[in-house]
Amino acid sequence: MPSATMNGNAVKHRYDIVYFFEIIDGNPNGDPDAGNMPRIDPETGQGIVTDVCLKRKIRNFVGVTKGEQPPFEIYVKERAILNEQHDRAWQGVDPKAKSDEKKKLPTDENKARKLTRFMCDNFFDVRAFGAVMTTDINCGQVRGPVQLGLARSLHPVVSQELTITRCAVTTKEEAEDPTRAGIRTMGRKFAVPYGLYRVHAYVNPNLAAGEKGTGFSEEDLELLKQALDRMFELDKSAARANMRPVACVAFKHESPFGNARADKLFARVQCKPKPGVQLLQGEDGNDGAESRPPRAFADYELRVDDSNLPPGITIERWINWE
Repeated sequence: MPSATMNGNAVKHRYDIVYFFEIIDGNPNGDPDAGNMPRIDPETGQGIVTDVCLKRKIRNFVGVTKGEQPPFEIYVKERAILNEQHDRAWQGVDPKAKSDEKKKLPTDENKARKLTRFMCDNFFDVRAFGAVMTTDINCGQVRGPVQLGLARSLHPVVSQELTITRCAVTTKEEAEDPTRAGIRTMGRKFAVPYGLYRVHAYVNPNLAAGEKGTGFSEEDLELLKQALDRMFELDKSAARANMRPVACVAFKHESPFGNARADKLFARVQCKPKPGVQLLQGEDGNDGAESRPPRAFADYELRVDDSNLPPGITIERWINWE
């Protein structure tokens, strides 16, 4: 299969992206080191969702909607055996290679590039996010053009601990034991009443095009847009029944090297609480004693300053909030 970089379809523009999503009465990203409690910044109380969590949802969306078929297979997925995926690349490039030879990339640079090219051409997440594929069967490593930061809630969040019980028993012996009559198995779960999260993402075309690029294409970019809009719909569970995207603003650069700094563009996207809602940390105003905590996106006002944009910058609304 020809790669996207060879047919000239690799993305040509840089994008700096601001993405907002919300959670209502759920746990957006449990911390396994803290009993699956929602991740919280201990200094500010703001909720945190990791980039790994968001990438997982993007991978799941692409895998389901594209049927796990090349060029949209998923490299990092549940119970995936990475060495078997790497061996597919070796079988395609050098089927006679011995096990010891596969532990290192070939000294032939052209052959080494073919190995990583196979992985990029077949796996969407390698093409988008990059991957370190230096296991016992070595396919090298690539930097991906799509990167996400940590998502952080605008307001501090409160983690509620909910006690739950189970009326069923595990064994027949337990059911027949008179001393266990009326005894229930206890459990617990955690939920955030409400949180609006903001995360920054980037698309760097310099890591997509060219001989060493991953080949992340315009078609892949459209699929990424769809994932950001719909990935929570395929991830519903009791902990994330009310989790949804609310807005996505993309600053498109005419130049692949960028026409303005990302931080200055991000500063144009302001999301502030409406009157009567608690102020954000660091905001001037009353002490918030008579204000209430936010409980919906409607409690905020999202504004994008599109005046006097730097030359070569245009604004796209990938998810419209109005």
